[in-house]
Amino acid sequence: MRKFIHVDMDAFYVSVEIRDNPALANMPVAVGGKSAQRGVLSTCNYIARSFGVRSAMPTSVAKRLCNDLIIVPGRMSVYQDVSTQIREIFSRYTNLVEPLSLDEAYLDVTDVEQFGGSATLIAQDIRKHIHLELGLTASAGIAPLKYIAKIASDMNKPNGQYLVKPEQIISFIEQLPLNKIPGVGKVTFAKLQALGLYTGQDIRNTNQAELVQRFGKFGLSLWRKCQGIDKRGVETSRIRKSVAVERTFSENLTTLEELTVYLLKNLVPTLQDRAAKHIVTREIDKIGVKIKFADFRQTTKEHKCSDINKAVLVNLLREAWERRNGKDARLLGVFIGFCDTSTDTQHEQLSFEYNDKYADKHIIFEKKV
Repeated sequence: MRKFIHVDMDAFYVSVEIRDNPALANMPVAVGGKSAQRGVLSTCNYIARSFGVRSAMPTSVAKRLCNDLIIVPGRMSVYQDVSTQIREIFSRYTNLVEPLSLDEAYLDVTDVEQFGGSATLIAQDIRKHIHLELGLTASAGIAPLKYIAKIASDMNKPNGQYLVKPEQIISFIEQLPLNKIPGVGKVTFAKLQALGLYTGQDIRNTNQAELVQRFGKFGLSLWRKCQGIDKRGVETSRIRKSVAVERTFSENLTTLEELTVYLLKNLVPTLQDRAAKHIVTREIDKIGVKIKFADFRQTTKEHKCSDINKAVLVNLLREAWERRNGKDARLLGVFIGFCDTSTDTQHEQLSFEYNDKYADKHIIFEKKV
């Protein structure tokens, strides 16, 4: 039986900001865009969350919920440096580390001899050293299955940990709300609920073939997880799946022509530049366009394609724009997806700051797993 630890930093970006500026302690604080009208929050501390403020929330909405909210600009280079220090601490225990983002990672400690091989004590020691050396807190989940360890790390946040023993796996799964399982988002959860499926036990009692018929490969994956089957190990080399560029406009764009010009003049050249070093050894499998509308609904259109084809992207943009329901465009993005036969070692989110008359002056910090 494997022993996995999932370590997740507590409100990572904002915790770094408070550590470096103690005057912010005991105040509602968020990291995000400078613009009160167009900014989007990257993360916020737990005081802010008590007011209903959340990550990825528009700054204007967050300020309405919490008038005293302090918003500080992000410092990605600092967060990257701290993340490197965190991984150095991990390396003292095991080389089997799978980073998911700057602030979370899986560790396989099955063969670790420290602390008599106790994954619980190893997790406690990791968290202790993160706090002593970096002035930050982390939470951890410990379990024999990867996805259970990830869920468990959220059970006693902040600054806590949760153990799921091998003999507790099935009972833990049976009581588990399905939206707690990684990969089950709002839309999928709503579809599952419409079928009368709410918990892991409901999936365990459901016919596998029916789930596969309705949800394809995801249905099979969900059924297997709820049976306690997760044979995945720690992947020490991450495979890049996509490259994406997206921009939030300082003022909504109102016509397809404006969006087309912006896509061809700004987004496509940037995507080509960012993807250049990867397509030397990787094959493009698909390309796509994403629009977020003024009401914060978003839509994506993609197409199988082996290159960054401008004509295809323009056509996808037109099809996505047809879903606008009379709303203007708040954000525009383009992306490429790579073929699965890859040995690349990273996955990168390429939402970034771009300063021109259309784009907002803020960085969108997002986790891509």
